[in-house]
Amino acid sequence: MATYVVEVQDAKGKRTKEKVTAESPAQAQLLLRGKYPKIGRAKKAGLELDMDLSVIQERFSSVDVKDKAIFSRQFAAMVNAGVGIVRCLGVLAEQSGNPKMRKALTRINSDVQQGVNLSEAMSRHPQCFDQLYISMVEAGEAGGVLDEVLNRLAKLLEDIARLKGQIKSAMAYPVAVGIFAVAVFIGMTVFLIPIFADIFEGLGAELPALTQFMLNLSDLLRSPMVLIPIAIIGGTVFALRQYYKTPVGRLNIDSLILKIPLFGELTEKNAVARFCRIFGTLTRSGVPILNSLEIVRDTAGNQVYANAIEASKQEVQQGGMISLALQREGVFPPLAIQMMSIGEETGELDAMMMKVADFYEDEVEQAVKSLTSLIEPIMMVGVAVMVGVILLSMYLPMFEIFDQIQ
Repeated sequence: MATYVVEVQDAKGKRTKEKVTAESPAQAQLLLRGKYPKIGRAKKAGLELDMDLSVIQERFSSVDVKDKAIFSRQFAAMVNAGVGIVRCLGVLAEQSGNPKMRKALTRINSDVQQGVNLSEAMSRHPQCFDQLYISMVEAGEAGGVLDEVLNRLAKLLEDIARLKGQIKSAMAYPVAVGIFAVAVFIGMTVFLIPIFADIFEGLGAELPALTQFMLNLSDLLRSPMVLIPIAIIGGTVFALRQYYKTPVGRLNIDSLILKIPLFGELTEKNAVARFCRIFGTLTRSGVPILNSLEIVRDTAGNQVYANAIEASKQEVQQGGMISLALQREGVFPPLAIQMMSIGEETGELDAMMMKVADFYEDEVEQAVKSLTSLIEPIMMVGVAVMVGVILLSMYLPMFEIFDQIQ
């Protein structure tokens, strides 16, 4: 048994803290349930420093796809085993390694104990559970198949996390090589070239154009004037980020991304795979088609596809078919449209969507591998060129001096 400090709120809305002896934080909260209408988090007494640290950790932590996938898988297993939802939430809150998720689950548990639906309680924490998650949980509650829906959610989130992981891991090596190349170039320009500059000045040799350019670049990097291009680059990045937050800017930049060789094709396949996977999972779980279209529109990841989905939603509202509506937008590839059309005709749209998602996820994986195999030699050649330019600019004056001596 331990002493816990529990944050509570009375009927008048006044917040205070109560000390209670219990075996766990969840039990401490349960003991005060009949005394106060609203119960907050519980911490062991005498750990004010830990509480402050937990607040800091919570503020700087975030709930990613992997965290939600693990939670969904564990929650589904406990619900399928017959464990009550309140007990499930209490156990998962205690075991959660993410401070933000832990706090959200504790509050959701408190709301559920007061009679609030699970989906409604989750909707109060959008930083942890998005509309996709809430809609599927709501459908699971309505159909009495919460464990099955949670398993589908876990599978969906695991697939999304796996795809993101593949892209990140594939791009990690080129990015690391690029950073290393830039660091080597700047280091040699700032520290190595000035040494040779003093030698050339002492010999009074006439410097080739390449050598003079590198000396000027070295002087620029070692002077306060270097802040000017840095400020320009930083200002440009900031302006683009602000422009991207506007509807027109987001559409223009996303359209431009789709036209970039290699990267545009990868973005297109990833968007199609994401749309099919999420839409198929939502419709299979019993979420209405219009609601599913709204969710996949908000999670499309590219404004061009979001606009196409929104236009198709308006046509579906008027009784049209999804495949025909998306085909008119001219954004989705013909294969995906054909599979959707077959799914609508056979009444197995969700199954066809999942097959299309499998296909395009494999395409994304292959595209990432091809892109990586193409970028790696380009990066290595780039490193060699940068180092070679520096060495050549340093040795060219020496060759001219040797010719004069001879």
